[in-house]
Amino acid sequence: MAIVMVFVSKYLVPIGFRGITLFPFIFLRSAKDKENHVLMHHERIHLRQQRELLVLPFYFLYLLEWLIRLCIYRDRYTAYRTLSFEQEAYINERDLDYLKNRKLFQFLRYMW
Repeated sequence: MAIVMVFVSKYLVPIGFRGITLFPFIFLRSAKDKENHVLMHHERIHLRQQRELLVLPFYFLYLLEWLIRLCIYRDRYTAYRTLSFEQEAYINERDLDYLKNRKLFQFLRYMW
């Protein structure tokens, strides 16, 4: 498992969220979440997505997909939860071996 740099900052993590991944860092709202294996795995899945898309294209695609889904659902939270990147992370966050066997660009399976 790769070394991950984790920081606690209630100011960088949006209200209503427990963590955010900004390559190569994971920011958590609370220090106790460092021990939350499911949350940490969810964020590691995002690190893998960001790395395979060479970071900046990840953020562009994430925002673009969110805007499209916001137009469709007219709800920010629903747009967020239905993002392909988030679907992959949420569906696989409890499978702590997922990243060992994950193929490239798996988020595409959740696109539509």
